[in-house]
Amino acid sequence: MTTILTVPGKESTEESSDKCLVERCQHGDRESFRHLYRRYHSKVRSTLHQLCGASSLDDLEQEVFLRAWKGLPKLKQPAHFSTWLYRISWNVAQDRRQAFAKQREEKRRLIAAILPNSHGDRHPATPTPDLMHLHYQDLVQRGLETLSFDHRTVLVLHDLSDLPQKQVAEIVGVPVGTVKSRLFHARSAMRKFLQTQGVQL
Repeated sequence: MTTILTVPGKESTEESSDKCLVERCQHGDRESFRHLYRRYHSKVRSTLHQLCGASSLDDLEQEVFLRAWKGLPKLKQPAHFSTWLYRISWNVAQDRRQAFAKQREEKRRLIAAILPNSHGDRHPATPTPDLMHLHYQDLVQRGLETLSFDHRTVLVLHDLSDLPQKQVAEIVGVPVGTVKSRLFHARSAMRKFLQTQGVQL
């Protein structure tokens, strides 16, 4: 019986590359997909959390990787797997945002039908936790929620996920110049929000 030993730190870069793993997945190798999942699930989860908040995070993450598995046979550029996966994450987040907006509108109409004199903006806002008990990360998340989805997306992908502007442009499907513009406005808005909460920048 022959035993193959793998020296720590000496694993073949080629064999463990996204391209190689994707190509194996395209031939039905589920173990290679599990490798890709372990490599990217924390990044995907973090991105989804920053784009959508903590609600239904497990379901959203599952949806991303389910779409990835189903779409892998059609992926023509295996080496660009990470960009493709981030785009799926963005699409899932966008779908979630649209579904949430639809549900909120349906609830508003229902309330208006039951209480003809009621207006959505008259309902008391959800109580805001005392900022002194919030961690900085929670404060950043609240700041992200004040941004438009487009601005939040570029800030999350570029500044928080460390993706280059060119890759962000590919994921979102806009020119690099648009990414730069959105990034500028997103950072400016975030700075203003944090300053209003007493954070010294």
